[in-house]
Amino acid sequence: MSDNRPLLLGVRHHGPGSARAVRAALDAAAPEVVLIEGPPEADALLPLAADPGMRPPVALLAHAVDEPGRSAFWPLAEFSPEWVAVHWALEHEVPARFIDLPATHTLACRKEEEDRGEEEEEKGEEGKGVEEKGEEGDAPAGSVDGADGPPGRSAEHTLRLDPLAVLAETAGYDDPERWWEDVIEHRGAGAPGEATQDHEAALAPFAALEEAMTALRETYGAGGHDRDLVREAYMRLQLRAAQRESGGRVAVVCGAWHVPALRRKSAVTADRALLKGLPKVKVDMTWVPWTHRRLSRVSGYGAGIDSPGWYGHLFGAPDRPVERWLTKVAGLLREEDHIVSSAHVIEAVRLAGTLAAMRGRPLPGLTETTDAVRAVMCDGSDVPLALVHDRLVVGDVLGEVPDTAPAVPLQRDLTALQRRLRLKPEALERELELDLRKETDAGRSRLLHRLRLLGIGWGEPARSRGSTGTFRETWRLRWEPELSVRIAEAGVWGTTVVAAATAKAEADATAAQALAEVTALAEHCLLAGLRDALPVVMRVLADRAALDADVGHLAQALPALVSSLRYGDVRGTDTKALAEVAAGLAERIFVGLPPACTALDTDAAEQMRGHVDAVQGAVGLLTESSAAGHGDLRARWRSVLRSLSGRDTVPGVIRGRAVRLLLDEGEVGQDEAARLMGLVLSPGTPPQDAAAWIEGFVGGGGGMLLVHDERLLGLVDAWLTGVPADAFADVLPLLRRTFSAYEPGVRRTLGELVRRGPGARGGASAGRTAGIPGFAPEPDTERAEAVLPLVRLLLGLDTDDKDLARVGT
Repeated sequence: MSDNRPLLLGVRHHGPGSARAVRAALDAAAPEVVLIEGPPEADALLPLAADPGMRPPVALLAHAVDEPGRSAFWPLAEFSPEWVAVHWALEHEVPARFIDLPATHTLACRKEEEDRGEEEEEKGEEGKGVEEKGEEGDAPAGSVDGADGPPGRSAEHTLRLDPLAVLAETAGYDDPERWWEDVIEHRGAGAPGEATQDHEAALAPFAALEEAMTALRETYGAGGHDRDLVREAYMRLQLRAAQRESGGRVAVVCGAWHVPALRRKSAVTADRALLKGLPKVKVDMTWVPWTHRRLSRVSGYGAGIDSPGWYGHLFGAPDRPVERWLTKVAGLLREEDHIVSSAHVIEAVRLAGTLAAMRGRPLPGLTETTDAVRAVMCDGSDVPLALVHDRLVVGDVLGEVPDTAPAVPLQRDLTALQRRLRLKPEALERELELDLRKETDAGRSRLLHRLRLLGIGWGEPARSRGSTGTFRETWRLRWEPELSVRIAEAGVWGTTVVAAATAKAEADATAAQALAEVTALAEHCLLAGLRDALPVVMRVLADRAALDADVGHLAQALPALVSSLRYGDVRGTDTKALAEVAAGLAERIFVGLPPACTALDTDAAEQMRGHVDAVQGAVGLLTESSAAGHGDLRARWRSVLRSLSGRDTVPGVIRGRAVRLLLDEGEVGQDEAARLMGLVLSPGTPPQDAAAWIEGFVGGGGGMLLVHDERLLGLVDAWLTGVPADAFADVLPLLRRTFSAYEPGVRRTLGELVRRGPGARGGASAGRTAGIPGFAPEPDTERAEAVLPLVRLLLGLDTDDKDLARVGT
């Protein structure tokens, strides 16, 4: 190749074999300029790649200044050819530049495509929408950059082409990954520790790959996606400019699919015409950490990388990659208490080599090593193998970027807080137990709650496995690269986490429509320690509560508001204003609840019963911290319950619940409760109303009440046996729903009590409870024998009652 021709190095993105080959080719050719597929706005960020604080995987992040949520990533791993090219250029002090379509056009074009897609969906033009693209850069779905076939071709050609799949099929492989491993990854070109190859050998794989891609483009077309054609036009212009400026050899590292387009002769005017009139948007760029797990997702730039951990191992292993890999697997399984010895590793290495030979492969690949691990180390089980795939084949590696990398002020403040609180971001999901009585843990809690309020979901609250006190919190943490975008979006609210969270809380309170939203926001402010936001939230809360006349809304809002009062002691927050608003809210509920409970249908009555239960719990907490001037809230609440229990216009489920709550409060004795139940279950009450009353009284954990008070159970039993046959089918669903909610032990005990049948209770209480249905100590055989004919019919037995009784026994 003559010196004036560019050195085009077609690669597979994130391919360790391509990365080794690129390094060998650059060492052999020693170009004066290195051009790399990527956004030109990142040229100023390239020197940071040599910073000791930069540890891949990382990604270039571009986002629109006016709309940070509109963003794109260009991920780079240690085994990415582009990353190797950048490092080679920095080490040899050779100029390096990105030559792909600028991000200012990429983001603007993507917005136009999305807008067009929405318009076409509204018009019902199915199948004409914009192709779905990943959020990582501009690389198409094929891992060496695929292309769409040109219009007018068959369906086979118009689908996005996977060049590797076509080449693999041509070579007789049914798996593109296996073909790529055999042809590229197992070549060992330029592996660490090996001597540099001669010039021709170093460039040979790229010449072969260029020839293959040229044949594919001649067969399937040069690409039907307009943006791919625009990108290639821009790259050609940048290549010409670099050749003019340097006067020497220029090397280009790009997706292999683009190499024929860059080699092809094209007029400058034609390329400029393709770029004319492209939309623009102002963008900012920076480096952000990335993860191996994110590389493995099938979207955009990361497409086709199913095993980033395996690829990283292949790239970094100085020698004997199979032996070193299986040693890693053995170490992981030992950490998880699996019995794996050195003999297992030796045998697995032998088996992997045998499998590779039987399958005609030059070296064992991931498939062979996985099969060997399953057979030798996992005893044929896929359960431990899933752990190996998750931890090693994919991996939880999280990259790092230096402090000198550009970042929005909010990101810098968050980084400082993470260091001060010793809360390091990690790609692996983990649980964090916090004791809010400790200053550091309290600070961590406030930070995580503030980030949640800003929409930065680094942590999610989880149920504590130990103490349930308010001084304990459990969080499930996992850092995802996309959180960098969320941080950029949240930067519009402030330059620090506390300032941004305060401004966001105030804005959310003002925009909230429902009262429950404001009360939930007040709780979030207390948890996050946003003292400056609370006055605004409380003022909005008071205004919303004063204007909202719906008792249901008030009842929904009160529990969340009262639960916030619990955080006053452990977090040192002044909740006097909150208690005053909560007490006033309770007063309005007391006045409006009785009339709101009349003339309700079944669904509305069930919903109102839930509100009554919620208010009951809230009043109990509120009484302990009741604001001055509101008197005894608990006493007034009890009077409301008495009013509900005695109104015939109130649905039975609410009346029964009111009696039950009064019984739990000690305001109604068991004798009085039994009397009220007897009245409700009298023959004059419609069966459905009676069943609803029972559901309200003993539903929601009332089974133990029936177990310990046999009089109440006897009343229910007597009423149920007396329900007319035509009404039984109507009340059965209500009763089944009530009793099926009990614990199995409670249901079993109730069944044993009912089996005994009604009778006089023993002891001194028998005289006092004469006439009240009770339960005898032994089963009632006469009642049991009454159902035998029906049981015989159901079982299809042609025996007499005595034989059936013996069978049942």
